[in-house]
Order: sequence, then C-alpha cells, then structure tokens
Amino acid sequence: MAILATKEEIEEIKRRFIERYRDAKTELHYKNLYELLVSVMLSAQCTDKRVNLITPALFAKYPSPKELAEANIDEVKELIKTCSFFNNKAENLIKMAKSVMENYDGEIPLDEKELVKLAGVGQKTAHVVMIEYTHANLMAVDTHVFRVAHRLGLSDAKTVKKTEEDLVKAFKDNLYILHQAMVLFGRYICTAKNPKCDTECFMTDLCKTKESFKAG
Repeated sequence: MAILATKEEIEEIKRRFIERYRDAKTELHYKNLYELLVSVMLSAQCTDKRVNLITPALFAKYPSPKELAEANIDEVKELIKTCSFFNNKAENLIKMAKSVMENYDGEIPLDEKELVKLAGVGQKTAHVVMIEYTHANLMAVDTHVFRVAHRLGLSDAKTVKKTEEDLVKAFKDNLYILHQAMVLFGRYICTAKNPKCDTECFMTDLCKTKESFKAG
C-alpha cells in the first residue's frame, strides 16, 4: 500500500519546490500565445527539444492562425514529420486554426472552456498554456508530474485526472510554479530510469518510494 505524505511533509515539499523553481518557465520556445499553443499541442508524446527543432520552420511558414488555417495538410505533415503522431497533429493544428479564425476572430481564447473546444486541445494542454501564459492557479499532469507525485506520496491515484485533483487539494496555491517545478524535477532529477537520488535530489528525505524505483 502506498505511503502518503503528511500535511507537514506536503508543506515542506511545496516550500522546497518553490524555493528552487520560483522562476521556472516552459522549455518550449515561443513568441506569442499562438506559438505557445501550437508548441504545447506538438509536445504531446514528444520531447520539448524535438518540438523546438520543428517549430522555427513551421512558424516561418505559418506565422499566425490565418496562414495555418489555409495550410496544405501534406506540407504541414512534412514540417512536423519528426514529431510523434504527426499525421493526427497536422490535422488538429489546421482544424484548430480554422476554428480560431471562424469563432474567435483569429485570437487564441485564453479561457479553459473555450480552449478545450479547439481540435487537439484537451484539459492538460489548456492548463499548460494557461499556466505558462497567465500563471493561472492550475495543475497539469504529464508523465513527469505523475511520477513525481507518486514517488513523493502526494497521490496514490491510478489516473491522471485524480492525480491532478490530489495535487490541487494538497498544494492549493502557487500551482503554476509547482507544475513547472515537478516537470523539471521529473525531467532532470527524478527520472523514470536511474533517478539521481544520491547525487542531485533535494527531496530524498521526503521520498516514499525511492528504493523500489531504484531497483526497477
């Protein structure tokens, strides 16, 4: 049975994350809200580094939703073909852009309920965009956040949705910092394989599962 963190431990985890990652931002490269949304959509099941290699040429050819809405799908596929699920992503990018032009006067809506109406934009993507762009008090659970949440005993939930609920309930505020913190901590320190428990981790004394994960 999973061991969950106490209220005191949660506060200490929160304090350490905020202290270390207060100024953290997404590693995706973008210049505006349109570029951020496209980059986040492409990043699903794909690394930020890979997305950053793809987007310069994509944004040069389609600098706004207007151009992307009128794009040839095969040309979009060619530009993003090194990204996972590029066929589906190309379709969704064009559909998203068309919807933005038709329903939002060419402006990306900065509202969760409106964002999730766009093709290829689920709750996680909407949250990531709003966390990064507006510092919204929201949590988004990707593979890194899910792993860190369970290793630190912040959640024992089996689903992403329930894990997100557990984190919101545990942390309550400063969620935009804590989301970025958990992503970066999971990406570089609390990695899936060979986590840096003995060398770089600053949460070792609060970890609930490091032994089992080390063995795995």
